[in-house]
Amino acid sequence: MKKMLALVAAGVMIAGSAIEGWAVSFIKIDGSSTVYPITEAVAEEFQKVDGKVRVTVGISGTGGGFKRFCRGETDISDASRPIKQSEIALCKE
Repeated sequence: MKKMLALVAAGVMIAGSAIEGWAVSFIKIDGSSTVYPITEAVAEEFQKVDGKVRVTVGISGTGGGFKRFCRGETDISDASRPIKQSEIALCKE
């Protein structure tokens, strides 16, 4: 659990750092309902530290999160399993 929390926190911080130079004020996360509670907690803490960035966390399932990520709709995809080769192929399209 600690390892997963650290990975989610790192992802949010990296996404926040990546957009710091842009005029973007949102980080969009979507995917696994299993990972959602951890991601939501990290997002809340991140927003306390950096009030200029709003983090939204949605639930569409791991597969749905990968689809949204590949379409460019989200910045981070929550997943409770590794990405499948078929999902990687969709991202390449």
